[in-house]
Amino acid sequence: MSSILIIDDNHGVCSALEMLFSLYDLPTLSAESPEAGLALLDSQDIGLVIQDMNFTEDTTSGQEGEALFKQIRLAYPDMPIVLLTAWTQLETAVELVKLGAADYMAKPWDDDKLVIVVRNLLNLGAVQAELAEQREQAAMQRQNLDQFDLCGTVFHSNAMAQVLMLATQVADSNLPVLITGPNGCGKEKIAEIIHKNSKRQGQMVRTNAGAIPADLIESELFGASVGAFTGAKDRQGRFSKAHGGSLFLDEIGNLPLQGQVKLLRVLQTGQFEALGSSETQSVDVRLICATNSELATEIAAGNFREDLYYRINVVEIKVPPLNQRPADILPLAHYFLKSGFSLSPQAEQTLMDHHWPGNVREIENCMQRAQLLCQHGLIDVDHLGIQRLSTAVIKSARELTQQDIAAALLRYNGVVSRAAKSLGLSRQAFYRRMEAYGLKD
Repeated sequence: MSSILIIDDNHGVCSALEMLFSLYDLPTLSAESPEAGLALLDSQDIGLVIQDMNFTEDTTSGQEGEALFKQIRLAYPDMPIVLLTAWTQLETAVELVKLGAADYMAKPWDDDKLVIVVRNLLNLGAVQAELAEQREQAAMQRQNLDQFDLCGTVFHSNAMAQVLMLATQVADSNLPVLITGPNGCGKEKIAEIIHKNSKRQGQMVRTNAGAIPADLIESELFGASVGAFTGAKDRQGRFSKAHGGSLFLDEIGNLPLQGQVKLLRVLQTGQFEALGSSETQSVDVRLICATNSELATEIAAGNFREDLYYRINVVEIKVPPLNQRPADILPLAHYFLKSGFSLSPQAEQTLMDHHWPGNVREIENCMQRAQLLCQHGLIDVDHLGIQRLSTAVIKSARELTQQDIAAALLRYNGVVSRAAKSLGLSRQAFYRRMEAYGLKD
């Protein structure tokens, strides 16, 4: 844990603060001159500075404290600094807060208030460091993704970056892939990325498995020969069309049991017979399936074969719904806008507040509607056709994540009351979430 650095020429002040913070297991170092304090900053892991405003006897101008503050701010721009002031330096302290000081405390200070301020600032610093590391990792991931064909995918969130990393990682394999996620979240796009970045020379054949009538499943998937049924002609099935490439079976959870049996056989042997033919055909097909169903539930209900499930689910890629990757909302909205259209700040906030049950497909439809209704190019709330939700509804619509709590703290410089209000929470509820996510001692 990073230490608190106290810089004060009064030995008694340093000792009192060291004793106070030791009661709360907060590691503390002290220096009795600016030079000694700067030396400790260079050599130790310091998370927060508490500094006096004067270091020379009978000096009350606060200029020495101001000079020290500016030195620390220049060398450590993100270091939180709390100023200890006498009433004569109050105006100077307020000016330094405007320049970036975290807070100021008048002497004699209130122990409880000082401990709360210090804890909040240390927690905020830890969050900032964690988010900086996440941003660095995300930047590296995006750099790695640049070498792949992402088929025009628009994303900004780390969650979607992780999905794309997995998709490109498994693309060069021939193993079956199961893509899961709600309707409209982009499962077919992920299938396209997998196929595009594979070495397979054939095409990707797309089929909605749930839309095939039960009596046509065999002919649709495997083809039919002349005379197989009344009016039947020679017909190439989807597996034959996908030879050397990939077969994308969307809504695999809705495939009737009869079709599941047929599919299982071809996955086991790579062979099949067209309807009405005794000639066995062999194919080289990479199968990619997608579903919005909970297949485990369908298996328990007897609607989906367990053996088929393990055949198609060698690699599973879970695409999160849009409301779990809010960083993608505005980039997607702008992507779907034609040239000449823009979003007002109020419209952007409404988009961010909306729950998006229809995911990417819904946001595309929303932008199309807004452009149709907008007469002057600037899209406002009324053009969107969605109601702005209260913070209470937003809170119930999606569970607040660690990133939501951390982002609110950063946005309001660690002021818990303002961060909590922005998310529609009480201070107590906000503190409970901070504790649950490890953001509070």
